[in-house]
Amino acid sequence: MTPSNLTKVSEFFLLGFSEEPALQRLIFGLFLSMYLVTPLIFGLFLSMYLITVFGNLLIILAISSDYHLYTPMYFFLSNLSFVDICFNSTTIPKMLWNIQTQRKGITYEGCITQMYFYILFAGLDDILLSVMAYDRYVAICHPLHYMVIMSPRLCGLLVLISWVMIAFYSLLHSLMVLRLSFCPLVQIPHFFCELSQVVQLASSDKFPNRTVMYFAAVLMGVGPFAGILCSYSKIVSCICKITSAQGKYKAFSTCVPHLSVVFLFYFTALGVFLSFGTTYTSHSSTIALVMYTVVTPMLNPFIYSLRNRDIKEGIKRLYLMPSIKDQLY
Repeated sequence: MTPSNLTKVSEFFLLGFSEEPALQRLIFGLFLSMYLVTPLIFGLFLSMYLITVFGNLLIILAISSDYHLYTPMYFFLSNLSFVDICFNSTTIPKMLWNIQTQRKGITYEGCITQMYFYILFAGLDDILLSVMAYDRYVAICHPLHYMVIMSPRLCGLLVLISWVMIAFYSLLHSLMVLRLSFCPLVQIPHFFCELSQVVQLASSDKFPNRTVMYFAAVLMGVGPFAGILCSYSKIVSCICKITSAQGKYKAFSTCVPHLSVVFLFYFTALGVFLSFGTTYTSHSSTIALVMYTVVTPMLNPFIYSLRNRDIKEGIKRLYLMPSIKDQLY
């Protein structure tokens, strides 16, 4: 094959769920009509996307409108909610558009752009969870110095450093993909341009890309997770020193939502990593990606709102705010 045939790719094809026989058989078995498969997939993912955007936006509005929630913990939570909205918006709208228009194409430039922002927001999720673990460590182990240590300047600096670091990290992967050559017809067996899938389908030398991918996966996966484990090992040690049972319960209850989100995020991320490590065409990789990119951001606001009394009170005050203003004026 000549080099000219490898470098002039202008469009990729996202097969989405059309090539997932297991999913098709499941829906067919439930609804007994293959004509309902596409509308059901569209409606399902549209509903999950709207729930994700509305749920995370509600948390952001509740935190920003309630001065009781002007603390480092909720500052990081509002940033996490914003990142989750962006993370979901990177992939789902394009998938819904392709389903609605019965198209599968995405331009080469659009694929690279989608890949960049996907890596960016996934990485920010990872780093922010680690920063939030450190915040919980300071709050429980150094409560008297909490507001001094976690000053607004430090909180803003931690978020800024996270954005800058992950932006360069994502840029590195995107530039590495730009050096690859592809055949004219490239079919990606997923609903968005996932990095490992795109690299796998390249026709040129993929070894440098794979090396950087696995090194970065270990660095970005093990590093923040090790920080989370270190923070919670110290938190557990401090909680064990508390004499009253009520004090132990109160200290631990502040960590439950964060621990739940951490478990959900890393469990689904591990599923994605292992599924791609076995085969690139199995439906298990699609299921893992759906859990990671769609379900996890959707569940995060529910976890924090159901397990956090302050968030529930903030949402109630947000709901009552218009009626209070009407009474005043």
